[in-house]
Amino acid sequence: MKKLLFTFNPVAGKGLLKNELFNIVDTFTRKGYDVTVYPSQYAGDVSRKIIEDAAQYDLVVASGGDGTLSEAVSAMLGLKERVPLGYIPAGSTNDVAMSLGLPLKPVECAKAIADGVYFDYDIGRFNGSTNFVYVAAFGAFTEVSYETPQEYKNIFGHAAYLAEAMRRVTEIRGYDLTIEHDGEVIEGSFVLGLISNSQSVAGMKNFIQDGVCYDDGLFEVCLIRTPKNPIELSSILAEAAINKLTGPNFVTFKTSKVKISGKQPIAWALDGESGGVHKEVVIENLKQAIRLKIGFNEITAEQEFIRLAAPAESFLKQSAEEYLKAGGNNESAHTD
Repeated sequence: MKKLLFTFNPVAGKGLLKNELFNIVDTFTRKGYDVTVYPSQYAGDVSRKIIEDAAQYDLVVASGGDGTLSEAVSAMLGLKERVPLGYIPAGSTNDVAMSLGLPLKPVECAKAIADGVYFDYDIGRFNGSTNFVYVAAFGAFTEVSYETPQEYKNIFGHAAYLAEAMRRVTEIRGYDLTIEHDGEVIEGSFVLGLISNSQSVAGMKNFIQDGVCYDDGLFEVCLIRTPKNPIELSSILAEAAINKLTGPNFVTFKTSKVKISGKQPIAWALDGESGGVHKEVVIENLKQAIRLKIGFNEITAEQEFIRLAAPAESFLKQSAEEYLKAGGNNESAHTD
């Protein structure tokens, strides 16, 4: 019988996951898994549990918000064995779940994981040591995600973020920065920067619509130049909210590595959690660094097709080599 470790954050979102706990475990059990359940006891406990015990299991499933997923992924990257990771979203915004097309109902998501396919997913590395799953951000509103009180998130969900963001509009400032990537240097004053691998950012689904690929080793980078006043900023953010990331106010590009530096220290947010304050950061894409187990959909289809086709390709190659060794390329063997 396959062994599954299910670890979850009991205070994520509205804490409603606890009401579905029996049905989730029952779903995995019916699918042939021997399930061990572990509720996180404190910040960082999901990571500790995975590091200590994940090697004993065939599958690890984590449930909570994007921060819980980030914690689980960082722990999985430190394992010698590549144990697959499933994720049941239970947070306030669930950006990763929306991007990957995961069911938002816990039991449906558990079924999708149990019946799902493997998908090798890109991970970000921040300043050589810290990992993030889908976004590293600085500037306008980025502190909102980790400074909004948890009780507000639980009660009001995504609306809590929006309310806190609007309260801070007049506090927004620009940063004089140098951005280096792929031999190009960009200089200027920027009010917001997003280095992401996600279509959904801060609960805005399809924030970046075109060309997002979760296993290509590339980030989508979006920088917003500093506006003249809060009114202009509101207009720029309104454009961003409807995916209109064009025009002189926006700088966008794809890259596997970017360096961002400035004279003053900047606060960063990684997957909605504090990433510290830095004058200079280097952000790298770790291509297909983590193996997820999620439902089959248009995102996972290409990798699954390649995986299924690999044995046939290997067989055909071996057959061709054996044919040639047997003299199949000898024209004298074919006479009229």
